[in-house]
Amino acid sequence: MSVHWPRPLTMRLMAAEHNAQMRLVPRLRVAAYVLRVTPDGVQLLVFDHVDHPAAGTQVPAGGVKPDETLHDAVLREVAEETGLHDISLVREIGAEHKPHPETGQPRHTTYFHLRTPAHTPAAWQHTVTGTGQDSDMRFACRFVLLPLPAHLADHQDALLNRIDPTWTTRPQPIQ
Repeated sequence: MSVHWPRPLTMRLMAAEHNAQMRLVPRLRVAAYVLRVTPDGVQLLVFDHVDHPAAGTQVPAGGVKPDETLHDAVLREVAEETGLHDISLVREIGAEHKPHPETGQPRHTTYFHLRTPAHTPAAWQHTVTGTGQDSDMRFACRFVLLPLPAHLADHQDALLNRIDPTWTTRPQPIQ
């Protein structure tokens, strides 16, 4: 009696099918609209990659770890990417389903409204903590007045108007 193992071509086809199925499962993500109220108005926390300016201006966002709640994930992402811990969760804003702009991988991103005190610094640099792909990257964090003068990278500003309808982005470059 002989044992027949799958042929190399069959193994490659099985691996390709597995990879295709994995690409159909969206990556679970969270994104944070961290706001502070100042005498000048309501401001949104954004950041730029110090060493990769072409990445564009963004809000804190990232993947949800296994067995982590969405609320815990958004608080962790804000802390890792900005160093802020004095933040409070206001509410979930909504979710967006769209592929990653470079890889095409499907993503499901849940957006949250968070608050930080007015005395939070207006701008600072932070080295990303945690174990993700962005670990040790340097971010230039700052608050910008709403409504935004231009879209954020990957249109991360798309759900801001669910907090306040007047916060629809205006088409001008961010200063």
